[in-house]
Amino acid sequence: MTVDEVMRRWPSTIRVFLDFRMRCVGCPIAAFHSVDEACEEHDVDADVFLSKILETAKAAA
Repeated sequence: MTVDEVMRRWPSTIRVFLDFRMRCVGCPIAAFHSVDEACEEHDVDADVFLSKILETAKAAA
């Protein structure tokens, strides 16, 4: 999924992006970058980040 798709489907995940200091919110590239690419670009551990994203999305369900 792209970063934009994740944030649109689970708006509560926006806080996770911000907590990890990923400035993807409002970024025009968010529609094209996968979450893995964004993690690489921002030097964020993808496993840790995805774990938090999943936890947050499940809690919102």
